[in-house]
Amino acid sequence: MRREGFCDIGGQALIEGVMMRSPHRLAMAVRRPDGSIVLEVREEVPLSRRSPFFALPVIRGIVGLVDSLVVGLRALSYSAQVALDEEHRLTGFDMVLALFLAVGLFVGLFVALPTFLTSLLDRFLRSTVVYNLMEGAIRIGVFLLYLLVISNLRDIRRVFEYHGAEHKAIFTFEEGEELTPENAAKFTTRHPRCGTSWLLLVMVVSVLIFSCLGRPGVFIRILSRVLVVPLVAGLAYEAVKLLSHHRQSLVARLVSLPGLWLQYLTTREPDRDQLEVAFAALRGSLGEEYTPCGEKR
Repeated sequence: MRREGFCDIGGQALIEGVMMRSPHRLAMAVRRPDGSIVLEVREEVPLSRRSPFFALPVIRGIVGLVDSLVVGLRALSYSAQVALDEEHRLTGFDMVLALFLAVGLFVGLFVALPTFLTSLLDRFLRSTVVYNLMEGAIRIGVFLLYLLVISNLRDIRRVFEYHGAEHKAIFTFEEGEELTPENAAKFTTRHPRCGTSWLLLVMVVSVLIFSCLGRPGVFIRILSRVLVVPLVAGLAYEAVKLLSHHRQSLVARLVSLPGLWLQYLTTREPDRDQLEVAFAALRGSLGEEYTPCGEKR
């Protein structure tokens, strides 16, 4: 029987682990090289819940993006310290550098490159509407190609398996089932609230927003798109929230389909050991003194 009024549990795949986050706490479960599971639980309220302003529509999506980047970096750093041997552990500098590289990669690959490539067709694309549709198509194409390439890397596939375990654990919880591998096996690895679906919606929403920016010179065009990325992210967040709350409706199912299809690339079927890690993180994020929806007893 499906839980009524379940809270939004979010998660993230880590290095040999999973992070789960409820409205009141964050938990990271990571498997050590010796096979044991280390669970780290922290009382931590999401940034979007710390101020009424941060909870406003669109604003909460922008704040959530920043919060997710910071928390995600810390969680990855923690999992690297636990899961990797001394020789392969990452330093704080390594993680900060990785964050800057990730942001630079996102801006370069998914904002600057599509805009630059489309600008080469300026003389052939007289219509601004057609121009922005072409830019959006190139952006989505680059995004799909990027996912296709990294999904075939061995280490990334391992992370994607934990991504699948995270989704199965959340589905099992949301449907009111006991957290066991047998129950989790009934559910798919593709979840409508996944960040992958959000990224795809960012690509779609960007077509609408960028259409309002006109067609200035290439440099100004790229700069303007970078500056409005937070707005695009906030609007895409609201779209994901709306779809998740009405996911049983026909319209929501149809709109969610591309994002769910995309998760064929970003999730893999987990094994029992990986599900065990995801369950440990989920239980830790809920806590004994809270109900399954994170409210104090």
